[in-house]
Amino acid sequence: MNFRRVLIGFSILMFVGVMAAEPAADVREAADRLAASIYVGPGMHTLRELSDGFGGRLSGSPAYNHAAEWAAAKFRSYGIQNVKLDPFTIPNGWVRGTAHAQLLTPVSHTLHLESLGWSPSTPAGGVRGEVVIVDDVSAENIKAQGGKLKGKIVFLDISKIFADGWVKVLAKLEASYPLFKDAGAIALVFPDHDRNNVLNATDPNWGAKLLVLPGAQIGMEDWQFIRRSLDNGPVTMQFDLQNTTSGPTQVNNVIAEIPGSDFPDQWILIGAHLDSWDYGTGAQDNGTGTAMVLDVARAIASAGKPPRRSIRFALWGGEEQGLLGSYAYTQEHLNELAKCVAVLNTDNGSGHPKGWKVEDRKDVKTAMQPISDSMLKDIGGGGLSLETTYDTDHGPFMLQGIPVLDLWVEMARYVEVHHKSSDTYDKVDPVDFKADTAIVATTAWVIAEDPQPIAPHIEHEAVARILKKAELDSLLAYIGQWKP
Repeated sequence: MNFRRVLIGFSILMFVGVMAAEPAADVREAADRLAASIYVGPGMHTLRELSDGFGGRLSGSPAYNHAAEWAAAKFRSYGIQNVKLDPFTIPNGWVRGTAHAQLLTPVSHTLHLESLGWSPSTPAGGVRGEVVIVDDVSAENIKAQGGKLKGKIVFLDISKIFADGWVKVLAKLEASYPLFKDAGAIALVFPDHDRNNVLNATDPNWGAKLLVLPGAQIGMEDWQFIRRSLDNGPVTMQFDLQNTTSGPTQVNNVIAEIPGSDFPDQWILIGAHLDSWDYGTGAQDNGTGTAMVLDVARAIASAGKPPRRSIRFALWGGEEQGLLGSYAYTQEHLNELAKCVAVLNTDNGSGHPKGWKVEDRKDVKTAMQPISDSMLKDIGGGGLSLETTYDTDHGPFMLQGIPVLDLWVEMARYVEVHHKSSDTYDKVDPVDFKADTAIVATTAWVIAEDPQPIAPHIEHEAVARILKKAELDSLLAYIGQWKP
């Protein structure tokens, strides 16, 4: 038996044993006061300021930049002195312009079509051509098409291409774009899947990379009509996209910190992404998360007593393009991460609370159980899920072996508006929003106050096992955020 593994296992048991008790009475009382402050506080007003005041906040866009300055000013207004804009660079800036599309044959009518994120503009006058459908993006299949793709508008049958899950297909899909261009295709179109020609904003690449061809998304009913029409003969269409693109673009994360009284060099982080897509106003995704972080910061700053550990508050940019802001932060601050005790993330909207996802860390679940049972259950947040995800900003910290908690809520209503024009302030339930925020505040305070860390950092090997079990390892290696 490997002695090192035995020692690590013993250390984990020691951590769990220390934390597996209800929080002390004074900690509970302080956490209850924070929760009360949340329930009567200005969180919904803050969310309205953000979503109605700035609208959609594409990373690096003027709207995002103004929102970041606003958020920094909010932190300062709470009396937090250590506030800064923490810059990172994305490969390309992009701002949506106009889109117009017309079906030409077999009948003429206007189509529900918009640009894909990070698509270039079409040439002057737009693109016009026959439609072909491709459901296999392998290099072999594209090359086998010969000249059949030249001058064509290629519709990608995403439901078939993603049949085994996008995680397994992303690398092959991204590799197909230049192959389509080399084969002479003039544009790419992604069909959407929601009824009533409702569009879900999306980006065909990971990492804010410009698409090599003009790319659009089209409403589901329009797509189905085109597909049926192809059974009877050629279908032609035209569309025009006008977007603003740039090269490398600076984006600012917003970071604030309340110093700890007893262990100021140790810190927990409470984070959410500030950026959003631009069809709606980014209220649920992720204005709610941003407003939660801000309101927790306000409540703790006004508590009259600093936490024992430092608490950092982070509003990330670039999440929608691939967790770019949070990943950049972990790389820029690698030498500080050993002192990071835990990361709490909120980016699933403000649905009815369930609890926390602990990302397959059984030791974290065991340590959280008494907190959940004694303090979170009565406000709806007593659940603990071992599901492993890499769909939001806890991910880059998880890769560093840090204990992470991702807020777990009922997501049915979130999915209804996710990335759509209907993602607006009026879709947020104030009661659920306040409960979610109180869960974040309570959990953060208890972890910050406990003399012992909630759980140890785990080594690279242990993280690798979690990723492999969740079938995330190949994707994360492909995008360059994980080294096996």
